[in-house]
Amino acid sequence: MSTQLLFLSEADTERLLTWPEVIACLASAYQAPDDPQAAPPRVVARKGSAWLRVLAALSASGRCMGVKIIGRARTPQSSYLIPLWDQATAELVCLLDGKHITAMRTAGTTAVAVDRLLPPGGINVAVLGAGQEAQAHASAIATVRPFKSLAVFSPTPASREGFARKFSQELKLECRAVDSARAAIAGADLVIAAARSRDETPILEGAWLKPGTLVTSIGSTLPEQFEVDPEVIRRAELIVADVPEEVMHETGDLLAARAAGVDFASRIVALADLVQGSRAVRQRADNIILFKSVGSGLQDIAVAEMCFEKARQRGLGTRLPVGLSVKGKK
Repeated sequence: MSTQLLFLSEADTERLLTWPEVIACLASAYQAPDDPQAAPPRVVARKGSAWLRVLAALSASGRCMGVKIIGRARTPQSSYLIPLWDQATAELVCLLDGKHITAMRTAGTTAVAVDRLLPPGGINVAVLGAGQEAQAHASAIATVRPFKSLAVFSPTPASREGFARKFSQELKLECRAVDSARAAIAGADLVIAAARSRDETPILEGAWLKPGTLVTSIGSTLPEQFEVDPEVIRRAELIVADVPEEVMHETGDLLAARAAGVDFASRIVALADLVQGSRAVRQRADNIILFKSVGSGLQDIAVAEMCFEKARQRGLGTRLPVGLSVKGKK
């Protein structure tokens, strides 16, 4: 690897990453043998409404290791930084703006799960939310399954109407903007929950779901955040989780379900087991499955490493005249 430090901006990552490559990269990362020490639990530092979250991982390829750092301000605003080191030399080789990578690795991971949970063929899709994550999920899942229909709900009319225009053009089908979450999910095979309400009231109620629905939820990643109600958890035959321990013990949705007396521990399936084939799970006409994602360093570093390598091949990014001293054994 080059010892010259490379910086990749958000615009650089947008130029470098494509959905098929990101989804394949993430599937490959989950195919590797599980090593908990290579992707340890996240660390969150808090003070009031400000927090700093750190997700670390060593890539299974043996080439890079890194961390994603998310800073959340009191305003609230967030920024994302990913430093990568060479595993062989401990040299800092790349700094990446992590915003676009985060959106793509989150939606790409969901697409990996959806591809293994839903049978082949066209699907009816409902999206709750119209922001960056919601848009990324619609694009990623359209890469692995053709859409027969698409409906979107956001509490902001302009946002849902903008989403509908965008995906009507991109997917060449009518995307309906509707005025309630319940109206959006009517008849859906797949429900993408990609937004929390402003007051943290769950946006999706389990009573609304028809048998045969796959629900993906990515908006509740901390204890104080809520996206789906306890009835969704109660009705789910299985809950597939990217990071099972964090999903069970550190997300508001599962904590609320436990407080409501819902026993779900025996129904948790690790995404890695699903991808590696040690657990066979499929959506059926008579069941409900929930995919719950909180994100992990495994995802971030796999995608960041791919982005870095593509940038080097294509000569993209900004070379920085700085570096870190590397100290060897004495």
